Amino acid sequence: MLAKIEVAFKELLTCLQAAKMYGTVHPMFQNSLEKAFAAFEDVFNDRQEIIIGIVGDELAYEKEIFFDLGKLLRPAILYLKERNIERLAFYRGLSKEELGKFVNVISGPKEEFKTDPQQLLVFAGIENINIGKLKVADKQDKGTAEFNQLNLYDSSMDKVAQVISSVLNLEKIDPRALKLSLNNIIDSLSVQRQELLKLATVKRYDVEVYVHMLNVAIFSMYFSSRLGFEKNDVLDIGVAALFHDIGKMYISRKTLHKPAQLSEQEFTRIKSHTVLGGEFMFKYVDTLGILPVVVSFEHHLKYDMSGYPRLPLLRKQHIASSIVAICDVYDALSQRRGYKQDYSPDVVYNIMNKDKGSSFNPGLLDKFFKFMGFWPIGSVVGLNDGSIALVREENEADIRRPKIEIISPQDKKRLVDLSQDSSLSIQRYLNPWKEGKEFLKIN
Repeated sequence: MLAKIEVAFKELLTCLQAAKMYGTVHPMFQNSLEKAFAAFEDVFNDRQEIIIGIVGDELAYEKEIFFDLGKLLRPAILYLKERNIERLAFYRGLSKEELGKFVNVISGPKEEFKTDPQQLLVFAGIENINIGKLKVADKQDKGTAEFNQLNLYDSSMDKVAQVISSVLNLEKIDPRALKLSLNNIIDSLSVQRQELLKLATVKRYDVEVYVHMLNVAIFSMYFSSRLGFEKNDVLDIGVAALFHDIGKMYISRKTLHKPAQLSEQEFTRIKSHTVLGGEFMFKYVDTLGILPVVVSFEHHLKYDMSGYPRLPLLRKQHIASSIVAICDVYDALSQRRGYKQDYSPDVVYNIMNKDKGSSFNPGLLDKFFKFMGFWPIGSVVGLNDGSIALVREENEADIRRPKIEIISPQDKKRLVDLSQDSSLSIQRYLNPWKEGKEFLKIN
C-alpha cells in the first residue's frame, strides 16, 4: 500500500511540474494527469482516503517517512510549503476533473495562498481534496483570540478600502480574493462570533463610508447564515452588502454629515445614491453578479415600498435587500457619529421596531434581534444592584436578559445568566466612549 501511495504522490507532483512547464491544456499535462488519476484510483480501491503531511522537508504518511521520495521531489515540496500547504488529504470519489482543477489552483501565484489555501479549492468547486497547515494543538487565551479578531477586522477593512478604490477607479478586481476575505469573516463568525461582533458594534473608527459598508457586510453575513442560507449565498449577500452604499461615494461628505436639517435639494441628492450605486455596479455584473446591483438599488425601498427610489410598479424587495436594509439601519444607529446623537441599544431597538411592517419585514426584524440580542455582545451595562457588567452572549429565549459577566466591583466578578437569575436586571447602558470606557480598559 505504501508503494502505491508513493507512486500516486510522485505522479501528482510530476503533473504539477507539467502544468508549470506547459500549461494545463497541453497534451503533456493531460497525459501526466491521466497517470496521476490512475495512480490515485489504484489506491482508492483499498482505502477511503490518502493523507500526506510535509514534516520539515520530508513527506510523511501516517508513521512512515518517504525519505527517498522527499529527496527526489524536494523542489516540489518547497513549492507546496511556500503556499502554506503542509497537509494534503484526498478522498475516494475524487474525479479526474477535480484533480486537474486542483493542480491548476496550486500552480497559481503564491500570493494567492496568503490566506487559508483550502478556500481556493472551495471556490474552484473541489470537494474531495483538503489542504492546509498541519494542525497543532494550541489553546489560545482570550486576549490572543480578541487580538486575532482585531487583526481580522482591520485587515478586512483594508481589503474593503482597496476593492472600493479599485471599483471607483473602474479598475479590474479579483472577485475570488474578495470572497476569500469575506469567507474568512464567515469562518471567524462561526468560531468566535462574540469577539468579531463586539468589534463591529462598539469599536470606534473615523467616520468613513467604507467602514460602515464593512460592518453591514459582517452583520448581513451573520444574519443570513443564522437564517439558514447556504454558504455561497451568504458570501453573495456579503458582497452585495459591501457595495450597498457605493453611490454615496459620489455625494459630498459635507452633505452626508451635515448636522442641520437638509434642504430638499440636499435630501434629493442623498436619495440619488441608490440609483447611482445600482447603475455603477452594473459595470461589475460579469465579476460580482447581479445581486450588488439589486441591493444597491433597493435597500431604501422599504418593506411597504414607500421608500426610494419610487417605482411606477410596486413589487417586493429582494430578500437580500431586506436583510441589508435592516443591518444598514442597525449599524447606522449603533455607531457613534460626530454629526448625530449617540443611541443606546434600547433606543435603537425601539426606533427600528416602530418601523416594523413599514420600513422592515416584521418577521425578519424579529429574527434579527433574536440573533443579535437586545443588548449587543460587548455592551457595558449597569445592573439594578449597582454593579457593572459586560454582555457576553445573547439569549434568544429572552433577548432582554442575556448572559453577562459582572466586572465591577471586583468581589462580585462572575458570570451570570440573567434568564436564570431574576434578582438581577439591566438598568442602564454605559456609552463605551464615555462612562463605559474605563470598564472596557480592564477587560
